[in-house]
Amino acid sequence: MSDKKDPKDIHVSKLVERQKEASIVRKIVLVCFIVLILIIGGAVFGAYQYVMGALEPVDETDDEMIEVNIPIGSSTTGIGEILAEHDLINSSTLFRVYVRYRNEEGFQAGDYELSRSMDMDEIITELKEGTVYQDYELTFTIPEGRWLEQIVGIVSNETNIEAEELADLLQDEEYIEDLIERYTMLEEVILDEDIRYPLEGYLFPARYDFVDEEITPEQLVETMLDRTAAVLDHYEVGSQELSYHEVLTIASIIEGEARNDEERERVSGVISNRIIANMPLQMDPTIAYAHGEHFSRTLNEHLEIDSPYNTYRNTGLPPGPINNPGEQSIRAALAPENHGYLYFYHSPEGEVFFTETYEEHQEVLREHRPD
Repeated sequence: MSDKKDPKDIHVSKLVERQKEASIVRKIVLVCFIVLILIIGGAVFGAYQYVMGALEPVDETDDEMIEVNIPIGSSTTGIGEILAEHDLINSSTLFRVYVRYRNEEGFQAGDYELSRSMDMDEIITELKEGTVYQDYELTFTIPEGRWLEQIVGIVSNETNIEAEELADLLQDEEYIEDLIERYTMLEEVILDEDIRYPLEGYLFPARYDFVDEEITPEQLVETMLDRTAAVLDHYEVGSQELSYHEVLTIASIIEGEARNDEERERVSGVISNRIIANMPLQMDPTIAYAHGEHFSRTLNEHLEIDSPYNTYRNTGLPPGPINNPGEQSIRAALAPENHGYLYFYHSPEGEVFFTETYEEHQEVLREHRPD
């Protein structure tokens, strides 16, 4: 008898084996699918728990009232950050998303008393019942990039404070020393003899609203310093390589040079490159500040002035800020664009040309500067 297997038996055996393999594969796929469903379900449940937890009070047992100020013009993101800074909500990002999801609007600027025992819905309700700016007795705006002298003029025109009274306070060394003790951002360098005004650069440009019709010079100055301190704290200035004073000095030059937000970080990069190369900054707004006069065009004769603010004659930063910069310039000072430019020129037509070499810069001047 032959030992050779019947082809039919072999075929049947292979079919059985394949069916077993297919069965095993199906079981593996099923197990993987179930595990995947469990993972997804767990993630969804975890996210749900996180969201619900973030909407709940930070501490149900803490009824202490916390004073919070929401400035005029605050965005949802800004409001969320303020609430998170006061530990009134668990997440500023979730606050923004939740407000958008609920289509909440009508938040009012004003002063609030909120507690950590309030959930997010209760906080939102409170924020929609605030004091709007029309209820303020005194409102005025300080534009970005103004010299301290100009700010004094604006304040004297818009408030009860006399220009001479405010100017005297801003030069009062005893008062400035007291402020240095109270504000971390104010360093002894602001009393350097080369600095024209100690608080130049530290008076934040913004809209200011007061509930009283009349205010004191001290109240005004400290309110403006508080705004500057809040912005510097937001960008964690002081924990970085540059000092508060250096950041505001660079920001003021950017404020004087840049014509729009798109240029700020690039101009900041030019300043950084020149400092690294130990080149004079050669920034025209510093010349205007040295003269105490704005020029429609900086001429060679203007560059001869003997002043520590003359960045054509001196290397490094000037002694201090040359105006009072806004938030965008402060941010640009902290994040200079990485490039190789050492020169730039604003043409009378409003164009700006950045170049890497002196020869390229001279070519731009020949083509675009008026005779």
